[in-house]
Amino acid sequence: MKIKSSSKMTSVGGYLEIQLPKGVELYPSLLKLNTGRNAFEYILKVRRYKLVYIPYFTCEVILEPLKKLGIQFKYYIIDEQMNPVLDIVLGPEDCLLYTNYFGLKQETVVRLCKLFANLIIDNSQAFFTKPLDTVDTFYSCRKFFGVPDGAYLQCKSDIKLKLIKDISIDRFSHLIKSVDLGIEHGYNDFIVNDISLSNLPIKRMSVLSQRLLSGIDYMACKHRRNSNFLYLHDYLEKYNDFSFDVASVNGPMVYPFLTSCSEIRNKLLEKKIYVASYWPNVLKWTTKNMYEYYLTTHLNALPIDHRYTQFEMKRIVNVIKTVL
Repeated sequence: MKIKSSSKMTSVGGYLEIQLPKGVELYPSLLKLNTGRNAFEYILKVRRYKLVYIPYFTCEVILEPLKKLGIQFKYYIIDEQMNPVLDIVLGPEDCLLYTNYFGLKQETVVRLCKLFANLIIDNSQAFFTKPLDTVDTFYSCRKFFGVPDGAYLQCKSDIKLKLIKDISIDRFSHLIKSVDLGIEHGYNDFIVNDISLSNLPIKRMSVLSQRLLSGIDYMACKHRRNSNFLYLHDYLEKYNDFSFDVASVNGPMVYPFLTSCSEIRNKLLEKKIYVASYWPNVLKWTTKNMYEYYLTTHLNALPIDHRYTQFEMKRIVNVIKTVL
């Protein structure tokens, strides 16, 4: 019997590698890239925009592809519901970037879709929100799951960039340390990994990240996020200066608790409850009388992800009770 040869034979035998569960990704049909900012860059390259309107209230990594490609950008403000305040007419080479804040602003996304043809939606904080069919949309996987990198992109264009596959093995140490030693022991590695993602070329998602994303029980994760979010909301709604429609909750990123009380973050930190800051760069872009400045200094992004249960949510509430 003649055996067909292969130019790329897979190995048989040897040591046993790490065993990762095989399943289905949440967005198997979308483009799989290495980072969210590179997904944004991909859109900019194929659409050939010359001017992009971006919110003041966003992460500074959004500027990376704009500066790399030499694309002009202008800031716009948001109101107290985190909706864009706009008085613009987009030209054929202009576009609007909007962030689906915390995964709670899909109604605004739908409204903007009807107003602007050239629209890009940043769903980095809204992983479980499916993209609208006609809208360029990107996702950052590591904002929601324990992966070293990875992004999904919807961009229905006839232009396709030819890309090589990324390799993620050197960005994995913080994830391994968190399992064996605890989250604190991996934090420095996490920061190093974060820095390493800057100015990377656009590549396809690594095999490692894709395998990890294929093994996640997405519906269980979404259910846990929803449950934790609503638990916090039951207690904190009356103290929260940011109002939103609870019916729109769909696997949100965090519980956004906005209050004039400035002691909460430090009190939570004392109890080893870590609250992310969104985003320190905004303080450099804005003035103290702007709403975005207030958001950056007073918004408490309370963790509600799938690692936690009602027990941890009660811990958070009990700490907040001591200062309200």
